[in-house]
Amino acid sequence: MKAASVRELKIALQQQPSARLVELCLQLAKFKKDNKEYLTYLVYEADDEAAYIRSVKSEVEAQFEEMNRKSYYFIKKSVRKILRQVKKYIRYSKKKETEVELLLHFCWQLRELQPPISRHQLLQNIYERQLALLRKKIDLLHEDLQYDYAQELRALRE
Repeated sequence: MKAASVRELKIALQQQPSARLVELCLQLAKFKKDNKEYLTYLVYEADDEAAYIRSVKSEVEAQFEEMNRKSYYFIKKSVRKILRQVKKYIRYSKKKETEVELLLHFCWQLRELQPPISRHQLLQNIYERQLALLRKKIDLLHEDLQYDYAQELRALRE
């Protein structure tokens, strides 16, 4: 089966009655967990971005606390999993400020991790890549925000 283009889907959806659209959204939400999470964001959390950021930050903190720290292998796997989830939440929001906030928080959590990531090259590389990505993302923001986030980024590098 060949999927229709976004343009074709948009035209077809505009012709549907609102009750049918609700039904289609619910079927889409039942199909995959990511669709349900994204729909939840759009319906409940998109209006209050600050609360969304706080909830994601608290979830990231909880995941770092629950992490298996018996070996660097398990730490690396957990860090990658957390980073994948953070990137997914960033995709839901599509706001540059939210992306910078969440990546900064992830980097702070990774930096404070015990045992230290400086003893493991792979974890250090993940950390450095996120810092480089943050630098690029900060440069795309408004000047006032750039200054504030650049200060926090400098503190991370120290």
